[in-house]
Parts: sequence; structure tokens; C-alpha cells
Amino acid sequence: MTVGARVMVVEGDKVLLIRHRHIPGWQFPGGGVGPGETFEEAGARETLEETGYKPIGPMQLFGLYHNSSTVTNRDHVAFFVCTHFEKAFDHSGNFEIAEVGWFDRHSLPNGVTPATSQRIDEYFDKVEKRKIWGY
Repeated sequence: MTVGARVMVVEGDKVLLIRHRHIPGWQFPGGGVGPGETFEEAGARETLEETGYKPIGPMQLFGLYHNSSTVTNRDHVAFFVCTHFEKAFDHSGNFEIAEVGWFDRHSLPNGVTPATSQRIDEYFDKVEKRKIWGY
């Protein structure tokens, strides 16, 4: 079984998204939970590494999702919402991350992943939470 954490960094109606070099689409920062890490610690670490923004204080656990991708049927994602953060550094891209950007939830970029769009709807519009991550 694999476990991961993703984080939606929110400021008003804007969300922070990333675009990977090796995975298509705009999505939330996140990744695998390492040995000795909690889900929240992994989400905070990945957010900082992938965006340059550092979550401050506890984040809200929004939901737990089953990620039934084509690669495995044994992946699970803890999804957090972060509303308190600070900019630690300017992320100009690297070997993993092509772009980082803030987007109004009503004007998401082309290519946003279904899971990203679904979590935004669940959080902002209070639509019923799905159990599947949504790739």
C-alpha cells in the first residue's frame, strides 16, 4: 500500500497549483509520506519543496481518498487545506516542477486535473465529497 499527502494552499478565492514536468496537468503540491513522517508533515514538506510556500501551524485535514490510478489500486491520499503560510523562497522551477502559480478558483488554468477540480468544488462549493481521488 502507498500513502501520500496533497495540500490545497488557499488565499481568499485563490489556490496555489503546480505543474510537474513528468505528470500532465495542474494540480496541488504533494507526494509520498516518508518513513517517520506524519501525513501532515509530508504535506507541509512537499508544499515547501514544490512551491516555496511554508505552511504555518496545523493544516485542516479535509478528507481521505482512494486513488485508483492505472498504476496501482493500493494508493491513498490525505488531503489538507492550508490557509496560514509564508513565502520562504521564489520557486522558479526545477527538474520536477515546471511551473507554480496562484489561480482564482473561477479561472483555473487549462489542463487542471480532475482531482484538483473536484477538491476545489468540494471545499469552496460544498459539493458532496467523493471517496475516489479522481484521476
